[in-house]
Amino acid sequence: MTSPEVSQVTGEQVTFRQARYHLPLNATEILLVRHGESAPAVTGRPFPLVDGHGDPPLAPDGLVQATRVADHLVNTRIDAIYVTTLRRTVQTAAPLAARLGLTPAVCADLREVHLGEWEGGLFRQRVAENHPIAVRMRAEQRWDVIPGGESTEDLGARVRRGMARIATAHPDQRVAVFTHGGVIGQIIAEATGCGPFAFVGADNGSVSCVVVTETNWLVRGYNYIGHLG
Repeated sequence: MTSPEVSQVTGEQVTFRQARYHLPLNATEILLVRHGESAPAVTGRPFPLVDGHGDPPLAPDGLVQATRVADHLVNTRIDAIYVTTLRRTVQTAAPLAARLGLTPAVCADLREVHLGEWEGGLFRQRVAENHPIAVRMRAEQRWDVIPGGESTEDLGARVRRGMARIATAHPDQRVAVFTHGGVIGQIIAEATGCGPFAFVGADNGSVSCVVVTETNWLVRGYNYIGHLG
């Protein structure tokens, strides 16, 4: 809810306009961009790992999505760009960073959910097969149903740490964070109090928006894809 704008009218009447939203003082507006579509998983050819996380490059369609993200955001005031340790976010951010003349910083805490024994592309296969553990994972809304998978509590802690670090560094600014579907889902769930998996469906190349203040997170948009065609 925004504060009403008050304007004096002739006589004793006062009008209260429905005002536009204004960023609170010292708040940070964070644009959460999900990376473009990554390369397909191929049976028997696992993705390379970075710190235990599968690290596929972008697929050709993902590169197109990265360009369309840049086209969409290039005329938006953006004060900083962040990526994760995984190259699909770096590749997605590259066109926008080049056009804005910004060098992306790395926020490792916003890397994708760790999928334990299903890293390297196996997760996609097991979900496509409707594997019993995948069914249980969705029902319980917990990644750590997967053997060795990251717990909701651990994911939430590092996501909050990463968001706090970015917000502290950029008061009264707008930041584009190129990150992952599981992380975006966790951020929106944290902001809204919804179930852990309520928002894990962000599209590749989509843009969501969260405002971070000292006391809360406010969702201003989720999964905008109008620029993708």
